[in-house]
Amino acid sequence: MRIGVDVGGTNTDAVLMDGRKILASEKQPTTENVSDGIVAAIKALFTTSGVAPTLIKNVMIGTTHFTNAFVERKGLLEVGVIRIALPATKGVAPMIDWPEDIAQSIGHHCYMIEGGYQCDGSLNAPLDEKALLQAVKEIGKKGLKTVAVTGLFSSVNASMEERAKDIILNELPDISVTLSSTIGRIGLLERENASIMNASLAHMSARVVKSFSDALKRLNITAPFYISQNDGTLMSAEYVEKYPVLTFASGPTNSMRGAAYLSGLKDAIVADIGGTTTDIGMLSNGFPRESTVPVDIGGVRTNFRMPDILAIGLGGGSIIKTGDALTIGPKSVGYKLLQDSLVFGGQTLTTSDIAVAAGYADFGDKSLVKHLPAKTIADAVAEIHALITEGVDRMKLSAEPVPLVLVGGGSILVNQKIPGTSNVITPEHASVANAVGASIAQIGGEIDQVYSYDEVGRETALKTAKDLAVQAAISAGAVPDSIIVTDMEEVPLAYVPGGAVRVRVKVAGDLAMEDNS
Repeated sequence: MRIGVDVGGTNTDAVLMDGRKILASEKQPTTENVSDGIVAAIKALFTTSGVAPTLIKNVMIGTTHFTNAFVERKGLLEVGVIRIALPATKGVAPMIDWPEDIAQSIGHHCYMIEGGYQCDGSLNAPLDEKALLQAVKEIGKKGLKTVAVTGLFSSVNASMEERAKDIILNELPDISVTLSSTIGRIGLLERENASIMNASLAHMSARVVKSFSDALKRLNITAPFYISQNDGTLMSAEYVEKYPVLTFASGPTNSMRGAAYLSGLKDAIVADIGGTTTDIGMLSNGFPRESTVPVDIGGVRTNFRMPDILAIGLGGGSIIKTGDALTIGPKSVGYKLLQDSLVFGGQTLTTSDIAVAAGYADFGDKSLVKHLPAKTIADAVAEIHALITEGVDRMKLSAEPVPLVLVGGGSILVNQKIPGTSNVITPEHASVANAVGASIAQIGGEIDQVYSYDEVGRETALKTAKDLAVQAAISAGAVPDSIIVTDMEEVPLAYVPGGAVRVRVKVAGDLAMEDNS
Protein backbone atom coordinates (compact mmCIF):
# COMPACT_ATOMS: atom_id res chain seq x y z
CA MET A 1 0.00 0.00 0.00
CA ARG A 2 1.10 3.57 -0.57
CA ILE A 3 0.00 7.05 0.37
CA GLY A 4 -0.14 10.09 -1.91
CA VAL A 5 -0.20 13.59 -0.39
CA ASP A 6 -0.51 16.96 -2.13
CA VAL A 7 0.26 20.01 0.02
CA GLY A 8 -1.45 22.96 -1.63
CA GLY A 9 -1.74 26.56 -0.56
CA THR A 10 -5.25 26.01 0.81
CA ASN A 11 -5.74 22.27 1.35
CA THR A 12 -3.62 19.21 2.05
CA ASP A 13 -5.12 16.23 0.21
CA ALA A 14 -4.23 12.60 0.88
CA VAL A 15 -5.19 9.20 -0.55
CA LEU A 16 -4.46 5.65 0.56
CA MET A 17 -3.90 3.28 -2.37
CA ASP A 18 -3.86 -0.52 -2.43
CA GLY A 19 -2.46 -1.30 -5.87
CA ARG A 20 -4.80 0.57 -8.23
CA LYS A 21 -7.63 0.76 -5.69
CA ILE A 22 -8.30 3.90 -3.64
CA LEU A 23 -9.09 2.77 -0.08
CA ALA A 24 -9.59 6.21 1.48
CA SER A 25 -9.20 9.91 0.71
CA GLU A 26 -9.00 12.99 2.92
CA LYS A 27 -8.86 16.77 2.56
CA GLN A 28 -7.51 18.91 5.43
CA PRO A 29 -6.62 22.63 5.65
CA THR A 30 -2.94 23.33 4.99
CA THR A 31 -1.24 24.52 8.17
CA GLU A 32 1.55 27.04 8.66
CA ASN A 33 3.66 24.20 9.97
CA VAL A 34 3.26 21.95 6.92
CA SER A 35 3.83 18.74 8.85
CA ASP A 36 0.75 19.32 11.05
CA GLY A 37 -1.55 19.30 8.01
CA ILE A 38 0.13 16.17 6.63
CA VAL A 39 -0.22 14.37 9.96
CA ALA A 40 -3.90 15.31 10.23
CA ALA A 41 -4.67 14.12 6.69
CA ILE A 42 -2.83 10.80 6.99
CA LYS A 43 -4.24 10.12 10.46
CA ALA A 44 -7.73 10.50 9.01
CA LEU A 45 -6.83 7.99 6.27
CA PHE A 46 -5.81 5.40 8.87
CA THR A 47 -8.97 6.04 10.90
CA THR A 48 -11.23 5.69 7.85
CA SER A 49 -9.55 2.59 6.41
CA GLY A 50 -8.38 0.80 9.57
CA VAL A 51 -5.02 0.20 7.87
CA ALA A 52 -1.94 0.09 10.14
CA PRO A 53 1.04 2.41 9.40
CA THR A 54 3.35 -0.62 9.17
CA LEU A 55 1.60 -1.73 5.96
CA ILE A 56 2.61 1.41 4.08
CA LYS A 57 5.43 0.72 1.57
CA ASN A 58 5.90 4.19 0.07
CA VAL A 59 4.74 7.77 0.63
CA MET A 60 4.68 10.26 -2.25
CA ILE A 61 4.33 13.98 -1.51
CA GLY A 62 3.65 16.86 -3.85
CA THR A 63 4.13 20.44 -2.67
CA THR A 64 4.00 24.00 -3.95
CA HIS A 65 5.94 25.20 -0.91
CA PHE A 66 9.03 26.29 -2.82
CA THR A 67 7.10 28.00 -5.59
CA ASN A 68 5.16 30.07 -3.10
CA ALA A 69 8.33 30.93 -1.17
CA PHE A 70 10.05 32.26 -4.28
CA VAL A 71 7.03 34.13 -5.62
CA GLU A 72 6.41 35.71 -2.20
CA ARG A 73 10.17 36.35 -1.65
CA LYS A 74 10.12 34.54 1.69
CA GLY A 75 13.12 32.87 3.30
CA LEU A 76 15.46 33.29 0.32
CA LEU A 77 19.24 33.15 0.86
CA GLU A 78 21.67 35.60 -0.70
CA VAL A 79 23.51 33.80 -3.51
CA GLY A 80 27.04 33.97 -4.86
CA VAL A 81 26.61 33.88 -8.66
CA ILE A 82 29.55 32.54 -10.73
CA ARG A 83 29.30 32.54 -14.52
CA ILE A 84 32.05 30.72 -16.46
CA ALA A 85 31.69 32.08 -19.99
CA LEU A 86 34.11 34.95 -20.69
CA PRO A 87 34.99 36.34 -23.16
CA ALA A 88 31.46 35.44 -24.34
CA THR A 89 28.34 36.94 -22.70
CA LYS A 90 30.23 39.81 -21.02
CA GLY A 91 27.66 42.28 -22.32
CA VAL A 92 24.81 40.69 -20.38
CA ALA A 93 25.23 40.55 -16.60
CA PRO A 94 23.59 37.87 -14.42
CA MET A 95 20.05 38.74 -13.18
CA ILE A 96 19.90 41.65 -15.63
CA ASP A 97 16.14 41.36 -16.14
CA TRP A 98 15.09 40.25 -12.65
CA PRO A 99 12.48 42.21 -10.68
CA GLU A 100 14.46 44.48 -8.37
CA ASP A 101 12.78 43.22 -5.19
CA ILE A 102 13.90 39.61 -5.84
CA ALA A 103 17.34 40.75 -7.00
CA GLN A 104 17.70 42.64 -3.70
CA SER A 105 16.74 39.48 -1.78
CA ILE A 106 19.33 37.46 -3.69
CA GLY A 107 21.99 40.20 -3.47
CA HIS A 108 24.28 41.29 -6.28
CA HIS A 109 27.24 38.99 -5.66
CA CYS A 110 28.07 38.20 -9.30
CA TYR A 111 31.42 37.03 -10.68
CA MET A 112 32.16 36.46 -14.38
CA ILE A 113 35.04 34.08 -15.07
CA GLU A 114 36.82 33.11 -18.29
CA GLY A 115 35.98 29.63 -19.60
CA GLY A 116 33.19 27.52 -21.11
CA TYR A 117 32.50 25.30 -24.11
CA GLN A 118 31.12 25.52 -27.63
CA CYS A 119 27.69 24.07 -28.46
CA ASP A 120 29.28 20.75 -29.51
CA GLY A 121 31.14 20.43 -26.21
CA SER A 122 34.54 21.54 -27.54
CA LEU A 123 36.56 24.13 -25.61
CA ASN A 124 35.57 27.77 -25.94
CA ALA A 125 38.06 29.10 -23.38
CA PRO A 126 40.01 27.38 -20.59
CA LEU A 127 38.79 27.85 -17.02
CA ASP A 128 40.56 30.74 -15.28
CA GLU A 129 41.07 28.93 -11.97
CA LYS A 130 42.98 31.84 -10.45
CA ALA A 131 40.06 34.23 -11.01
CA LEU A 132 37.62 31.59 -9.78
CA LEU A 133 39.56 31.09 -6.56
CA GLN A 134 39.64 34.85 -5.97
CA ALA A 135 35.83 35.00 -6.43
CA VAL A 136 35.36 32.12 -4.02
CA LYS A 137 37.47 33.85 -1.38
CA GLU A 138 35.36 37.00 -1.70
CA ILE A 139 32.18 34.93 -1.37
CA GLY A 140 33.63 33.39 1.77
CA LYS A 141 34.45 36.81 3.24
CA LYS A 142 30.86 37.92 2.63
CA GLY A 143 29.63 34.93 4.63
CA LEU A 144 27.34 33.62 1.88
CA LYS A 145 25.87 30.15 2.44
CA THR A 146 25.10 29.19 -1.13
CA VAL A 147 26.52 29.63 -4.64
CA ALA A 148 25.21 29.04 -8.19
CA VAL A 149 27.67 28.08 -10.96
CA THR A 150 26.75 28.42 -14.64
CA GLY A 151 29.08 27.51 -17.49
CA LEU A 152 28.76 28.24 -21.20
CA PHE A 153 27.11 25.14 -22.79
CA SER A 154 27.62 23.19 -19.57
CA SER A 155 24.46 21.17 -20.35
CA VAL A 156 26.51 19.67 -23.21
CA ASN A 157 29.79 19.37 -21.30
CA ALA A 158 29.66 19.73 -17.50
CA SER A 159 33.38 19.14 -16.84
CA MET A 160 34.23 22.78 -16.14
CA GLU A 161 31.32 23.23 -13.71
CA GLU A 162 32.38 20.08 -11.89
CA ARG A 163 35.94 21.40 -11.61
CA ALA A 164 34.61 24.70 -10.29
CA LYS A 165 32.58 22.82 -7.66
CA ASP A 166 35.73 21.03 -6.46
CA ILE A 167 37.60 24.34 -6.13
CA ILE A 168 34.68 25.98 -4.27
CA LEU A 169 34.19 23.13 -1.79
CA ASN A 170 37.93 22.87 -1.21
CA GLU A 171 37.93 26.52 -0.10
CA LEU A 172 34.45 26.63 1.51
CA PRO A 173 33.55 23.04 2.49
CA ASP A 174 30.22 23.97 4.17
CA ILE A 175 28.76 26.05 1.36
CA SER A 176 25.86 24.78 -0.79
CA VAL A 177 26.70 24.57 -4.53
CA THR A 178 24.18 24.45 -7.38
CA LEU A 179 25.48 23.53 -10.85
CA SER A 180 23.33 24.72 -13.75
CA SER A 181 24.07 21.56 -15.77
CA THR A 182 22.02 19.55 -13.26
CA ILE A 183 18.90 21.69 -13.64
CA GLY A 184 18.34 23.66 -16.81
CA ARG A 185 18.62 23.23 -20.54
CA ILE A 186 20.91 24.80 -23.12
CA GLY A 187 19.89 28.51 -22.98
CA LEU A 188 22.47 30.14 -20.69
CA LEU A 189 20.49 33.02 -19.16
CA GLU A 190 17.40 30.94 -18.31
CA ARG A 191 19.60 28.11 -17.01
CA GLU A 192 21.54 30.57 -14.88
CA ASN A 193 18.29 32.03 -13.52
CA ALA A 194 17.03 28.57 -12.56
CA SER A 195 20.32 27.82 -10.81
CA ILE A 196 20.21 31.03 -8.79
CA MET A 197 16.60 30.33 -7.80
CA ASN A 198 17.58 26.84 -6.70
CA ALA A 199 20.55 28.10 -4.70
CA SER A 200 18.41 30.70 -2.92
CA LEU A 201 16.18 27.89 -1.59
CA ALA A 202 19.05 25.74 -0.26
CA HIS A 203 18.29 26.09 3.44
CA MET A 204 14.51 26.08 3.02
CA SER A 205 14.60 22.82 1.08
CA ALA A 206 16.46 21.07 3.90
CA ARG A 207 13.98 22.44 6.44
CA VAL A 208 10.88 21.43 4.44
CA VAL A 209 12.20 17.94 3.72
CA LYS A 210 12.91 17.50 7.43
CA SER A 211 9.36 18.61 8.27
CA PHE A 212 8.02 15.92 5.93
CA SER A 213 10.30 13.34 7.53
CA ASP A 214 9.24 14.41 11.04
CA ALA A 215 5.56 14.17 10.08
CA LEU A 216 5.97 10.56 8.96
CA LYS A 217 7.89 9.70 12.14
CA ARG A 218 5.02 11.09 14.21
CA LEU A 219 2.73 8.72 12.31
CA ASN A 220 5.04 5.73 12.88
CA ILE A 221 5.54 5.35 9.13
CA THR A 222 8.98 3.94 8.41
CA ALA A 223 8.52 3.61 4.63
CA PRO A 224 10.67 5.79 2.34
CA PHE A 225 9.10 8.96 1.02
CA TYR A 226 9.49 10.70 -2.33
CA ILE A 227 8.52 14.09 -3.65
CA SER A 228 6.95 14.63 -7.05
CA GLN A 229 8.52 16.99 -9.56
CA ASN A 230 7.35 19.12 -12.46
CA ASP A 231 7.14 16.37 -15.06
CA GLY A 232 5.07 13.96 -12.94
CA THR A 233 7.96 11.79 -11.84
CA LEU A 234 9.51 11.34 -8.39
CA MET A 235 12.62 12.51 -6.60
CA SER A 236 14.13 11.12 -3.43
CA ALA A 237 14.15 13.36 -0.36
CA GLU A 238 17.91 13.80 -0.70
CA TYR A 239 17.50 14.91 -4.32
CA VAL A 240 14.86 17.48 -3.39
CA GLU A 241 17.20 19.01 -0.83
CA LYS A 242 19.62 19.66 -3.70
CA TYR A 243 17.12 20.65 -6.40
CA PRO A 244 13.97 22.22 -4.89
CA VAL A 245 13.16 24.16 -8.09
CA LEU A 246 12.28 20.90 -9.82
CA THR A 247 9.10 20.79 -7.71
CA PHE A 248 7.90 24.24 -8.84
CA ALA A 249 4.97 23.00 -10.95
CA SER A 250 4.33 19.66 -9.26
CA GLY A 251 0.86 20.74 -8.09
CA PRO A 252 -0.80 21.06 -11.51
CA THR A 253 1.26 18.14 -12.80
CA ASN A 254 -0.03 15.89 -10.02
CA SER A 255 -3.59 16.92 -10.82
CA MET A 256 -3.15 16.10 -14.50
CA ARG A 257 -1.51 12.75 -13.80
CA GLY A 258 -4.32 11.99 -11.34
CA ALA A 259 -6.91 12.99 -13.95
CA ALA A 260 -5.35 10.56 -16.45
CA TYR A 261 -5.37 7.78 -13.86
CA LEU A 262 -8.94 8.34 -12.65
CA SER A 263 -10.44 8.80 -16.13
CA GLY A 264 -8.39 6.13 -17.88
CA LEU A 265 -7.56 8.63 -20.65
CA LYS A 266 -4.00 9.24 -21.85
CA ASP A 267 -4.76 11.99 -24.35
CA ALA A 268 -7.22 14.66 -23.21
CA ILE A 269 -7.50 18.18 -21.91
CA VAL A 270 -7.66 18.64 -18.14
CA ALA A 271 -9.17 21.47 -16.12
CA ASP A 272 -8.16 21.48 -12.46
CA ILE A 273 -10.60 23.84 -10.76
CA GLY A 274 -9.45 24.91 -7.31
CA GLY A 275 -10.59 27.59 -4.91
CA THR A 276 -9.03 30.55 -6.71
CA THR A 277 -7.77 29.44 -10.12
CA THR A 278 -8.35 26.87 -12.82
CA ASP A 279 -5.26 25.24 -14.34
CA ILE A 280 -5.82 23.94 -17.86
CA GLY A 281 -3.36 21.66 -19.64
CA MET A 282 -3.10 18.92 -22.24
CA LEU A 283 -2.38 15.28 -21.51
CA SER A 284 -0.09 13.54 -23.98
CA ASN A 285 0.44 9.82 -23.45
CA GLY A 286 -0.70 10.21 -19.84
CA PHE A 287 1.76 13.02 -19.00
CA PRO A 288 1.31 16.81 -19.12
CA ARG A 289 2.46 18.49 -22.30
CA GLU A 290 5.63 20.44 -21.47
CA SER A 291 6.17 24.09 -22.19
CA THR A 292 8.52 24.67 -25.13
CA VAL A 293 9.19 28.29 -24.27
CA PRO A 294 10.91 29.86 -21.24
CA VAL A 295 8.60 29.94 -18.24
CA ASP A 296 8.18 33.02 -16.07
CA ILE A 297 8.16 32.36 -12.31
CA GLY A 298 7.75 35.35 -10.04
CA GLY A 299 9.01 37.60 -12.86
CA VAL A 300 12.11 35.47 -13.63
CA ARG A 301 12.57 33.56 -16.91
CA THR A 302 13.67 29.92 -16.55
CA ASN A 303 14.00 26.93 -18.88
CA PHE A 304 13.77 23.87 -16.66
CA ARG A 305 11.10 21.23 -17.07
CA MET A 306 7.63 22.77 -16.64
CA PRO A 307 4.18 21.67 -17.82
CA ASP A 308 2.37 23.86 -20.33
CA ILE A 309 -0.38 25.22 -18.10
CA LEU A 310 -2.86 28.05 -18.57
CA ALA A 311 -4.12 29.48 -15.26
CA ILE A 312 -7.35 31.49 -15.28
CA GLY A 313 -8.97 33.30 -12.38
CA LEU A 314 -11.90 30.98 -11.87
CA GLY A 315 -12.42 28.78 -8.81
CA GLY A 316 -15.01 27.71 -6.27
CA GLY A 317 -14.31 30.81 -4.21
CA SER A 318 -14.20 33.34 -7.08
CA ILE A 319 -16.06 36.52 -6.17
CA ILE A 320 -18.95 37.57 -8.42
CA LYS A 321 -19.75 41.23 -8.94
CA THR A 322 -23.13 42.22 -10.29
CA GLY A 323 -24.10 45.53 -11.81
CA ASP A 324 -24.13 46.81 -15.34
CA ALA A 325 -22.08 43.76 -16.34
CA LEU A 326 -21.57 40.59 -14.31
CA THR A 327 -17.92 39.68 -13.65
CA ILE A 328 -16.29 36.63 -12.07
CA GLY A 329 -12.89 36.69 -10.31
CA PRO A 330 -9.96 36.89 -10.39
CA LYS A 331 -10.37 37.79 -6.70
CA SER A 332 -11.46 34.90 -4.50
CA VAL A 333 -12.42 34.27 -0.90
CA GLY A 334 -9.98 31.32 -1.13
CA TYR A 335 -9.66 29.34 2.09
CA LYS A 336 -12.39 31.50 3.69
CA LEU A 337 -15.05 29.93 1.47
CA LEU A 338 -16.73 28.24 4.44
CA GLN A 339 -17.04 31.58 6.25
CA ASP A 340 -17.58 34.20 3.51
CA SER A 341 -19.80 32.64 0.82
CA LEU A 342 -23.57 33.08 1.03
CA VAL A 343 -24.51 29.40 1.37
CA PHE A 344 -22.31 29.16 4.46
CA GLY A 345 -23.79 32.28 6.06
CA GLY A 346 -21.30 34.83 4.71
CA GLN A 347 -21.85 38.06 2.81
CA THR A 348 -19.92 37.44 -0.43
CA LEU A 349 -21.45 36.06 -3.64
CA THR A 350 -19.20 33.35 -5.05
CA THR A 351 -19.32 30.85 -7.89
CA SER A 352 -20.10 28.09 -5.37
CA ASP A 353 -23.25 30.01 -4.38
CA ILE A 354 -24.28 30.12 -8.05
CA ALA A 355 -23.80 26.36 -8.50
CA VAL A 356 -26.05 25.76 -5.48
CA ALA A 357 -28.61 28.35 -6.55
CA ALA A 358 -28.73 26.88 -10.07
CA GLY A 359 -29.51 23.50 -8.55
CA TYR A 360 -26.54 21.45 -9.78
CA ALA A 361 -24.54 21.50 -6.54
CA ASP A 362 -25.75 20.52 -3.10
CA PHE A 363 -23.90 21.88 -0.08
CA GLY A 364 -24.39 24.62 2.48
CA ASP A 365 -27.81 26.20 3.11
CA LYS A 366 -29.78 26.55 -0.14
CA SER A 367 -32.26 28.93 1.49
CA LEU A 368 -29.52 31.56 1.78
CA VAL A 369 -29.32 31.98 -2.03
CA LYS A 370 -33.05 31.86 -2.79
CA HIS A 371 -33.14 35.64 -3.13
CA LEU A 372 -30.74 35.70 -6.08
CA PRO A 373 -32.45 36.91 -9.29
CA ALA A 374 -32.86 34.24 -11.98
CA LYS A 375 -31.04 36.45 -14.50
CA THR A 376 -28.00 36.78 -12.20
CA ILE A 377 -27.86 33.02 -11.80
CA ALA A 378 -28.23 32.40 -15.55
CA ASP A 379 -25.61 35.04 -16.45
CA ALA A 380 -23.12 33.68 -13.90
CA VAL A 381 -23.56 30.07 -15.05
CA ALA A 382 -23.05 31.19 -18.66
CA GLU A 383 -19.92 33.18 -17.71
CA ILE A 384 -18.42 30.23 -15.77
CA HIS A 385 -18.80 27.97 -18.79
CA ALA A 386 -17.56 30.71 -21.15
CA LEU A 387 -14.34 31.10 -19.13
CA ILE A 388 -13.69 27.34 -19.25
CA THR A 389 -14.50 27.25 -22.97
CA GLU A 390 -12.06 30.07 -23.72
CA GLY A 391 -9.32 28.38 -21.68
CA VAL A 392 -9.84 25.05 -23.43
CA ASP A 393 -9.76 26.75 -26.81
CA ARG A 394 -6.47 28.49 -26.01
CA MET A 395 -4.76 25.24 -24.99
CA LYS A 396 -5.89 23.04 -27.88
CA LEU A 397 -3.54 22.57 -30.83
CA SER A 398 -6.26 21.73 -33.37
CA ALA A 399 -9.97 22.17 -33.94
CA GLU A 400 -10.59 18.45 -33.38
CA PRO A 401 -12.78 17.84 -30.30
CA VAL A 402 -11.00 16.18 -27.39
CA PRO A 403 -12.31 14.80 -24.07
CA LEU A 404 -12.27 17.23 -21.15
CA VAL A 405 -11.54 15.84 -17.69
CA LEU A 406 -12.61 17.98 -14.73
CA VAL A 407 -10.81 17.56 -11.41
CA GLY A 408 -10.33 19.58 -8.23
CA GLY A 409 -12.77 20.70 -5.57
CA GLY A 410 -14.26 23.29 -7.92
CA SER A 411 -15.18 20.76 -10.62
CA ILE A 412 -18.80 21.04 -9.42
CA LEU A 413 -18.98 24.44 -11.15
CA VAL A 414 -19.38 22.85 -14.59
CA ASN A 415 -22.51 20.94 -15.58
CA GLN A 416 -22.83 21.68 -19.29
CA LYS A 417 -21.09 20.57 -22.45
CA ILE A 418 -18.04 22.67 -23.30
CA PRO A 419 -17.71 23.61 -26.99
CA GLY A 420 -14.62 22.10 -28.65
CA THR A 421 -14.70 19.01 -26.45
CA SER A 422 -16.09 15.58 -27.32
CA ASN A 423 -17.38 14.95 -23.79
CA VAL A 424 -16.93 16.23 -20.25
CA ILE A 425 -15.82 13.72 -17.62
CA THR A 426 -15.73 14.23 -13.86
CA PRO A 427 -14.24 10.98 -12.54
CA GLU A 428 -14.81 9.52 -9.08
CA HIS A 429 -12.40 11.02 -6.48
CA ALA A 430 -11.90 14.06 -8.77
CA SER A 431 -11.55 16.39 -5.78
CA VAL A 432 -8.34 14.62 -4.66
CA ALA A 433 -6.89 13.94 -8.12
CA ASN A 434 -3.69 15.79 -7.13
CA ALA A 435 -3.01 13.36 -4.27
CA VAL A 436 -3.81 10.43 -6.58
CA GLY A 437 -1.37 11.85 -9.11
CA ALA A 438 1.35 12.06 -6.46
CA SER A 439 0.71 8.46 -5.38
CA ILE A 440 1.15 7.03 -8.90
CA ALA A 441 4.16 9.11 -9.89
CA GLN A 442 7.01 7.27 -11.57
CA ILE A 443 10.77 7.68 -11.68
CA GLY A 444 11.99 9.64 -14.69
CA GLY A 445 15.19 10.27 -16.61
CA GLU A 446 16.01 12.90 -19.23
CA ILE A 447 18.86 13.73 -21.57
CA ASP A 448 19.23 16.96 -23.58
CA GLN A 449 22.36 17.09 -25.73
CA VAL A 450 23.65 18.19 -29.14
CA TYR A 451 24.91 15.49 -31.58
CA SER A 452 26.59 15.79 -34.96
CA TYR A 453 24.53 13.55 -37.25
CA ASP A 454 27.26 13.90 -39.92
CA GLU A 455 29.77 12.29 -37.54
CA VAL A 456 27.80 9.69 -35.58
CA GLY A 457 24.65 9.20 -37.66
CA ARG A 458 21.05 9.70 -36.55
CA GLU A 459 20.38 6.15 -35.31
CA THR A 460 23.52 6.03 -33.18
CA ALA A 461 22.81 9.47 -31.74
CA LEU A 462 19.22 8.60 -30.79
CA LYS A 463 20.25 5.26 -29.29
CA THR A 464 22.99 6.95 -27.26
CA ALA A 465 20.55 9.57 -25.97
CA LYS A 466 17.94 6.92 -25.05
CA ASP A 467 20.53 4.80 -23.26
CA LEU A 468 21.72 7.80 -21.24
CA ALA A 469 18.14 8.74 -20.28
CA VAL A 470 17.36 5.17 -19.24
CA GLN A 471 20.54 5.03 -17.18
CA ALA A 472 19.57 8.29 -15.46
CA ALA A 473 16.18 6.80 -14.53
CA ILE A 474 17.75 3.60 -13.20
CA SER A 475 20.20 5.64 -11.14
CA ALA A 476 17.26 7.53 -9.66
CA GLY A 477 15.53 4.28 -8.62
CA ALA A 478 13.42 3.06 -11.55
CA VAL A 479 12.81 -0.63 -12.32
CA PRO A 480 14.74 -1.22 -15.60
CA ASP A 481 12.10 -3.46 -17.24
CA SER A 482 9.34 -0.90 -16.70
CA ILE A 483 11.07 2.07 -18.34
CA ILE A 484 9.48 3.52 -21.46
CA VAL A 485 10.24 6.58 -23.59
CA THR A 486 7.60 9.22 -22.88
CA ASP A 487 8.90 12.01 -25.10
CA MET A 488 11.58 12.53 -27.74
CA GLU A 489 12.49 15.71 -29.59
CA GLU A 490 14.98 16.44 -32.39
CA VAL A 491 15.76 20.07 -33.23
CA PRO A 492 18.24 20.70 -36.11
CA LEU A 493 20.61 23.60 -35.32
CA ALA A 494 20.74 25.24 -38.72
CA TYR A 495 23.38 27.79 -37.68
CA VAL A 496 25.87 25.12 -36.57
CA PRO A 497 27.97 23.14 -39.11
CA GLY A 498 28.26 19.32 -39.12
CA GLY A 499 24.56 18.48 -39.11
CA ALA A 500 24.22 19.39 -35.42
CA VAL A 501 20.91 18.31 -33.89
CA ARG A 502 19.70 18.93 -30.36
CA VAL A 503 18.19 15.68 -29.03
CA ARG A 504 16.01 15.54 -25.93
CA VAL A 505 14.73 12.20 -24.63
CA LYS A 506 12.53 11.58 -21.59
CA VAL A 507 11.81 8.20 -20.04
CA ALA A 508 9.80 7.03 -17.02
CA GLY A 509 9.55 3.78 -15.10
CA ASP A 510 8.00 2.28 -11.98
CA LEU A 511 9.62 2.99 -8.66
CA ALA A 512 11.83 0.15 -7.45
CA MET A 513 10.49 -1.50 -4.27
CA GLU A 514 7.09 0.00 -5.03
CA ASP A 515 4.03 -2.01 -4.16
CA ASN A 516 2.74 -2.73 -7.66
CA SER A 517 0.25 -5.37 -6.70
